[in-house]
Amino acid sequence: MQRLYDFLRRHPTGVDTFWAVPLLGLSGLWVASDVGGGSQIIAAIFAVGLCLVMALRRKAPVKMLLLTAAIGAGQLLCGIQTMPADFAMFVITYTVASGPTIPRWASRCALAGAVFGPALSAVRFKDAFSERTIGGSLFVTVLLTVPFVLAWVLGDSMRTRRAYWAQLEERAARLEKEREAQARIAVAAERARIARELHDVVAHNVSVMVVQADGAAYVLDAAPEQTRQALETISGTGRQALAEMRRLLGVLRTGEQPEGGEYVPQPGVDQLSDLMEQVRGAGLPVDFHVEGEPRELPSSVELTAYRIVQEALTNTRKHGGPDVAATVRLSYKDDDLDLLIEDDGRGAQRELYEEGGADGLGHGLIGMRERVGMVGGTLAAGPRPGGGFRVSAVLPLKPVR
Repeated sequence: MQRLYDFLRRHPTGVDTFWAVPLLGLSGLWVASDVGGGSQIIAAIFAVGLCLVMALRRKAPVKMLLLTAAIGAGQLLCGIQTMPADFAMFVITYTVASGPTIPRWASRCALAGAVFGPALSAVRFKDAFSERTIGGSLFVTVLLTVPFVLAWVLGDSMRTRRAYWAQLEERAARLEKEREAQARIAVAAERARIARELHDVVAHNVSVMVVQADGAAYVLDAAPEQTRQALETISGTGRQALAEMRRLLGVLRTGEQPEGGEYVPQPGVDQLSDLMEQVRGAGLPVDFHVEGEPRELPSSVELTAYRIVQEALTNTRKHGGPDVAATVRLSYKDDDLDLLIEDDGRGAQRELYEEGGADGLGHGLIGMRERVGMVGGTLAAGPRPGGGFRVSAVLPLKPVR
């Protein structure tokens, strides 16, 4: 049954032609029995024209409406009264009024024909109503007008309903596209966030482990005690990296908790002292200053501040050269938290801090800018006058509720 329905929907002209054939047969019988003389040929032509309107009403509705108007006018001029083929006038009135793509002027013309056509027919063929009173003739005229007007009203209601459903479908399609776009944006943002976290965790801790491993290999025979300390630092740094990796993976596994405890909390300003000790243990002298009155900060600002300092010191170890030293200053202001990380090394190449680098280089500064931008702050990074490198960040503080 569904296949038959789909077939009929795909072939509307065939369906209309199917109904036009019996209408043509009835009209032919009417012409042969009720109309004689020279009017028989004209009536047959009009009947064929109206059956053609019936067959092509959905393929060319405006043209068929004009053809119907011409045939109706011809019937009035030639004195041919109502015949079975005139049923096509009802159908074309409904078709023109219901078509969502049909011009509105055509629909209005169909309404005008529905209202005035029966009245003109009553005036033209008044001899057929001569035996009736004026009231009776008026009643018959109204009775003929009402079906035409109802056909137009039904068609116009269908037109409005189709337009409403089309609008709903368009809106649903637009919302679906917007949801897909928002999902893609959310996925991209999440991937960027994960990339930043992985970079910060891996780059810092692995660089410490590499430095310690190189130092241990260098003094392996000459200073076994220093080698032991370096290996302990490597072990502790590795455990810390694993803990942060577990925390990050735990965020990805929604609702999943590891056995035996909770995830390691995100690092913040309070953990900067531990970070300084770790960096100093890796061989980088760091002078750490805190200015202002420490207070509770939003968690996003805490994590951003920690990661900026961590990444800046990691870059100092990578690009600062031998005998480099760094200074970290943390300043609590009324409305913001200021960070200043400077070193006296040789600095980074220009493309690493301006263009983002290539082959994975320079992504740390990109991550810094993304983090600072997410909390509404500003960041400046570049060579320091007199040599070295400087990273300056201003993180706005919002009241913690």
